[in-house]
Amino acid sequence: MKRTHEIAEIPEEPGTTVRIAGFVENVKEVGRLVFVWVRDRSGIAQLTLRKAEAPEDLVRVAKSLNTHDVVSVVGVVPERREAKVGIELIPKEVEVLSRAERLPIDVTGAAATQLDTRLDWRPIDLRNPRNLAVFRIQQSLVRGMTEWLESRGFVQVFTPCIIGAPSESGAEMFEIDYFGKRAYLRQDPQLHRQLLMVAGFDRIYEVGPSWRAEPSHTPRHLCEHRGCAVELSYISDETDVMRVEEELFIAGLKRVLEERTRELEALGVELEVPRTPLPELRFPEIYEILSSMGKDIRYGDDLDRESERLLSQYVLEKYKSEAFFINRFPFAVKPFYVMRVDEDPTWARSIDLVYRGLEMSSGGQREHRYEKIVEQVRLKGMNPESVKWFTEFFRYGAPPHGGFNIGIERLTMAVVGASNIREVVLFPRAPERFMP
Repeated sequence: MKRTHEIAEIPEEPGTTVRIAGFVENVKEVGRLVFVWVRDRSGIAQLTLRKAEAPEDLVRVAKSLNTHDVVSVVGVVPERREAKVGIELIPKEVEVLSRAERLPIDVTGAAATQLDTRLDWRPIDLRNPRNLAVFRIQQSLVRGMTEWLESRGFVQVFTPCIIGAPSESGAEMFEIDYFGKRAYLRQDPQLHRQLLMVAGFDRIYEVGPSWRAEPSHTPRHLCEHRGCAVELSYISDETDVMRVEEELFIAGLKRVLEERTRELEALGVELEVPRTPLPELRFPEIYEILSSMGKDIRYGDDLDRESERLLSQYVLEKYKSEAFFINRFPFAVKPFYVMRVDEDPTWARSIDLVYRGLEMSSGGQREHRYEKIVEQVRLKGMNPESVKWFTEFFRYGAPPHGGFNIGIERLTMAVVGASNIREVVLFPRAPERFMP
């Protein structure tokens, strides 16, 4: 191995010999000293060479290093550490593993670089330690949620990414050639998760990708995104789904606070866990709230981006919460599989989780009664044959169920305060970008 320790693992005991490896951050010659800073994913180390004491060939190699050369270093922990930045080592050997040409972009953050340019050079851009901090936070969010689900008896599943018929709007689906037949990349693992409720799996979750062929260029949309999708059976109504979702959401935030203090500080992020139960706003009262704030929406219409922002402001002022649920959306703007309110079918048992002014998820109670599902397919103007592969199984019994899908990138974006969702995706896919 080219290293025995990550930099953050270097023991404090003077005289200890270690081998580290990483990228050269900087080289500086000051009088009789040569300093080399080496960074790996865990931190930064300062190599201090005294020209009068170090071998000439070692000094020569150190002075020849370029920014972002890749090196392996054998060094000794000094008796007294004087490094102002990072952990100090006295190098005994420097091996150059790879030479770097002049970088095409600045990765220190000292010079502003357009996001599109950064994404063109994404593997280089990701060398900025702030980016690693973002994805460590994302890792903890997902781990916190999945471990919470596992502890509650949810079964992890993997549903198909290739489907034979549109689940919602075919216009927003990527069509593919499947051995000469027409198929699609899924918009959401929604329908197959419901079929697992028909199968009696009871409680399941899935972490995986979905795709939307939506030509949207906003800072909040992607063509490929990932979610933590959950489905559960034997619910009374959509409020049972809300209670599960808020606990899952809180579990993710708590794990970040437990594990990622250093990363949050590096990004300048303040994070608090909202109190539960989260506030809930319902249609049609939402129209009245927005009207009182100077925003008029036609009765029965969906919310727009400004409406989400205003409602977030309203909840923050009234309930002192950064997170809340929106419930009972108009059925007219929701898919066929959503359960309507029997007493007033204008509204659906459909919920969104909003956090820091951004929609995190859609979900709610699903329609499990076969006759109702078929009726709603017709109400949506769909061809019943196109979804028969799904609806047919409900003829044989299905428990009341519901679920949701929390967008992992959306949640990360909200937690770290990113202005563009592409910042929190390793290699984002958008209408204008599918490489690298």
